[in-house]
Amino acid sequence: MLRFLSRLPLPLLHALGAALGWLAFVASPTYRRRFLANARQAGFAFGAVRGAVAHTGRMVAELPRLWFGAPPPWRWDDGGSIARAYSAGRGILFLTPHLGGFEMSPQALAADYGPAHGPMTILYRPARQPWLARTMAQARSRPHLLAVPTTLAGVRQMLRALRRGEAVGLLPDQVPPEGLGLWAPFFGRDAYSMTLAARLAQQSGATVLLAWSERLPRGQGFVVHVQERAAPLPAELPAAVAALNADMEQLIHRCPAQYLWGYARYKAPRAEPHTTGEISA
Repeated sequence: MLRFLSRLPLPLLHALGAALGWLAFVASPTYRRRFLANARQAGFAFGAVRGAVAHTGRMVAELPRLWFGAPPPWRWDDGGSIARAYSAGRGILFLTPHLGGFEMSPQALAADYGPAHGPMTILYRPARQPWLARTMAQARSRPHLLAVPTTLAGVRQMLRALRRGEAVGLLPDQVPPEGLGLWAPFFGRDAYSMTLAARLAQQSGATVLLAWSERLPRGQGFVVHVQERAAPLPAELPAAVAALNADMEQLIHRCPAQYLWGYARYKAPRAEPHTTGEISA
C-alpha cells in the first residue's frame, strides 16, 4: 500500500492529507484539545494555526512519497550557511522542530551535499511493531543518508560522524525517555527536553544549523530554510538546552501554520531501559 501511494502525484497526496487532517481534528476530542492548548500556550489564536490542521494530514500523506517514491522538488534558502559550515570542517549538527516537511530536509541535504562531503546521519526511534520498524529503517536509509536507532550505539555513530566532519540531524523538540532530558521552558512552560543535541554539539565542536522545510502550496515541493545560530551554545547543559528550545520557538514563529501542534510536547517522559546513555567514542 505504501509503495502504491508513493507513485501518486504530490498534489493529490496533499489534498487527501488535508482532508485526513481535518477528519482527525473533528473526530478526536483529545487530539483537538491538545492541539488548541499547545497553540494557546505558544500565544497563537486558532486563526493563526488553522492551516496546521490540514498540514498535519499532509505530513502523513506525503510519507509514502518521501520514503519510497521519486523525490519531490526542493530548493534551498540558506544564504551560504551550509557551505561555510562544511568549510569549517568541524561537522554539522542540523536541528529542526516538527515543522513543515521535516522528513524532507535530510533527504535534500544528502542528495545535494552527500557526494562531496560524506553521508548525513539521522537519529530515529524504531517502531514497536517489527514490520513497521523494518519498513522505517529501509525507507529512511537512502544514498548518502544513514538512519541510526535511538540506542547508545546509534548515538556513538553520530558523534563519530561529526568528528569526521560529516552532518547529522535531530529533532530536538521530541520528548526523550526518562533520564535523557531536562525540564526546560518551551513557549513559557516547562517541557521535558532532550540533552542529546546540546551534548553532541559540546563534545564535538560541530557547527549548529537550524533547519526546516516549508511545504509549498498545491504540491509544488519544498523550500529548505537553513540558518546559523546567532551565538555559541552556553557551556552549562541546562542553559544550552534552554537555548535550543528558544531556537525551536523562533523557527516555529516563522510558520506556525505548519507546526505539529497536536504533538504531546508537555507529556511526562516514559521509562525506556535500552536507550542512549553517556556518549563517548
